[in-house]
Amino acid sequence: MVLVTGGCGFIGANFIRFVLATRPDWHVVNLDKLTYAGNLQNLNDIADDPRYRFVRGDICDQDLVESLFAGHRINTVVHFAAESHVDRSITGPDTFIRTNIFGTFTLLEVARKHWLGEAGGDNRGAQIRFLHVSTDEVFGSLGARGYFSETTCYDPRSPYSASKASSDHLVRAYFHTYGLPVLITNCSNNFGPFQFPEKLIPLVINNGLQGVSLPVYGDGGNVRDWLFVQDHCEAIARALEQGRPGESYNIGGHNEKRNLEVVELLCDILDRQAGPLASGKPRRSLITFVRDRLGHDRRYAIDAGKIERELDWRPRTSFSEGLEKTVAWYLGNRPWLESVIDGSYQEYYRKMYGAGGTAGEGKK
Repeated sequence: MVLVTGGCGFIGANFIRFVLATRPDWHVVNLDKLTYAGNLQNLNDIADDPRYRFVRGDICDQDLVESLFAGHRINTVVHFAAESHVDRSITGPDTFIRTNIFGTFTLLEVARKHWLGEAGGDNRGAQIRFLHVSTDEVFGSLGARGYFSETTCYDPRSPYSASKASSDHLVRAYFHTYGLPVLITNCSNNFGPFQFPEKLIPLVINNGLQGVSLPVYGDGGNVRDWLFVQDHCEAIARALEQGRPGESYNIGGHNEKRNLEVVELLCDILDRQAGPLASGKPRRSLITFVRDRLGHDRRYAIDAGKIERELDWRPRTSFSEGLEKTVAWYLGNRPWLESVIDGSYQEYYRKMYGAGGTAGEGKK
């Protein structure tokens, strides 16, 4: 039985869909607090699947987590649940510390007790895994050359990345101290269906459809490596099945792009798939440069050689193909997009960035 935390979020929902479609012997319990970025609509069509159960709750609630382990005989955890938006971490870091650090600690403690014998049993011989999904942002910022590898020193620059670095260290400590069978994956920027529209790609799609400004941080030259979410889900499943406990695996898409380049490509695809603006102008005319974000890392780039060599995983989707699929999905799911952009979200972005939101690069 697999416990997925944060399974109503962007990557978590895609992962649950992926494993139910490709792993017929897997059963999933989805624990999600349903914060602003968690959406039950993301899994509406599989809600009645007998191999799936949703539980609303907080990963910091130890009693609840213990009841799930005991009641469902959990033997695998895939830990997505996290506060993940860098801008929000700058204005309100306390939530990030609680969820990303204390929440991870709570899950580790309950797993340790149940799997290693302190909760009325000892599953040391069982095929058990605790996979912690992390980010490339824990490594800090790269110069014009080089790549993040699994041995790169941590150098987080924002409250978000610092909280994820802390949780990574906790996970490793539970392996070295207690022998808990953990894995860590550090991924690059994800994109694809069901991503909440505070992140770069869905935000640009939404603003572009509305014909409002597309603000880009600084000079737009910040570089990110992009990973199509379905490729990421396949990599996580591969790590669960074949990864060596105690190891970390970097997952990247080999798609380094400047933020401005991403925005321009999206404008062109929208013009082609949705038609031009009412004014007749191309959507590139909506791009506006705004003051850079505090502590904005210049470049991230992933060396995914280890997972390619050891687990025979490689991304299947090119960046251009993934963007075309993503724009088509949002165009075909306008009711979903409109439903997640409620009044509180609009007010937050008006307060933070003015009308139209920001087009800084998004994370998970």
